[in-house]
This record gives sequence, C-alpha cells and structure tokens, in this order.
Amino acid sequence: MDLMNSIKIAASGMKAQGTRLRIVSENVANAESMGTKPGDDPYRRKTITFTNVLNREFNADMVKVDKIGRDRGDFETNYEPTHPLADENGYVKRPNVNALIELTDMKEAQRSYEANMSVIESSRSMIQKTIDLLRG
Repeated sequence: MDLMNSIKIAASGMKAQGTRLRIVSENVANAESMGTKPGDDPYRRKTITFTNVLNREFNADMVKVDKIGRDRGDFETNYEPTHPLADENGYVKRPNVNALIELTDMKEAQRSYEANMSVIESSRSMIQKTIDLLRG
C-alpha cells in the first residue's frame, strides 16, 4: 500500500467520525425536545453504525456509515400531572438521550478522528521527505 492510499483510508475514517459527531450533536441539541401535545413521543435518540467496505482500487477496507437509526429504548417518564404535556395518567415522556453516553461517544469519535489525522500528517511528512531526497 502506498502513502496516498493510507491518506485516503484515513480520510474515510475521518468522514465517518465526522458524521458520528454530527449525530451526537443532534442528540445533545434535542435532549430536551418534547412532543407537541399530551401523550406525544419526545425526541428519540439517533444511533449510527459503521461497516467496512472493500475498496478494490486500494485493496483495503474503508470505513463507511452503514446506517443512521433510532434508539428504540424506553423514554424516561416523570410524574408531573400539572405539566401541559402530561398524559391522562399525569406522566410526561422525556427524550431517551443520556448526556453521559453522548459525551462518551463524542470523546471516542474525537480520538478516532485525531488518530486518522495523525496518519494523514505522517503520510504527508513521509511524502515530503521522499520528494526532498529525490531533489537533493
């Protein structure tokens, strides 16, 4: 595998992690988004899965976003009979977004993004050194 291929492979990882960061930010931004009328479901957390795709040109696996879905976990419910969005039993559904999970996902995506960036920087440096050797 040549250095340009390693840059392209790392870039595919960066793109996937960038999408993951976008999903995390949507979840955090909507962590308090409720329904519009009593009994409505609030915001449902988005999830993301990745897959490896063989790139025949590079003869290497590239990471791609496989699917962006919805977390089918239960909503948190609070007993608040005076809340305008309370159902007939007095319960209000809250989004199934857990800030700790989102923070963990964000840190993991950030570290993976940074690792791929380091691969690109190292590959660029090696290419530059090779060019310098060929000149001199």
